Amino acid sequence: MSQFFQIHPENPQPRLIKQAAQIIHQGGIVALPTDSCYALVCHLDDKDAVTRLRRIRGVDEKHHLTLLCRDLSEIANYAKVDNRQYRVLKAATPGPFTVILEATKEVPRRLSHPSRKTIGLRVPEHKIANALLEELGQALLGTTLILPDHDEPLNDAETIRDALEKQIELVIDGEACTMTPTTVIDMTSDDPVLVRRGRGDPRVFGLDDQD
Repeated sequence: MSQFFQIHPENPQPRLIKQAAQIIHQGGIVALPTDSCYALVCHLDDKDAVTRLRRIRGVDEKHHLTLLCRDLSEIANYAKVDNRQYRVLKAATPGPFTVILEATKEVPRRLSHPSRKTIGLRVPEHKIANALLEELGQALLGTTLILPDHDEPLNDAETIRDALEKQIELVIDGEACTMTPTTVIDMTSDDPVLVRRGRGDPRVFGLDDQD
């Protein structure tokens, strides 16, 4: 049975953030509000939690999971970022973007794309997500909370609890998120490629809004 925390979206209660971090350290999966959709997140280094997360989401190892990072410098720990990419990312973070970059050796091989050795990363702009990342002191592994039999993300904490209370350890109610996922940009080649149009404006990456 999952726990249910009501956390203030503008002033997250430190006590509840600490408890949420402890649940993650103990191998738990958490439904977390972000600046786009709700996400399922777990500890980066917990193999069993990652396997469960993929099972709940209904995706295999070829599906990019996303590292939620505290800031741009943390992205550089997990992905190879050149000067050109750094300048673009500086303008786009934090925000509702997921960028695909070549993974560094800091990323466990089982988490990067099996053939491309790439990883999705983002820096959310949401006070609950940011507070939890700060408390953990490291990136979180996550994925948009879209269930296998659904076309759209879940964005209401009560609905999420009803659907997943026997499969995850914690649901954080930080008020409803948007129904629009992040914009996904592939930055592994010389020119950024729009993979998915979402909440973020791709023009930040020099891409046409209509691409």
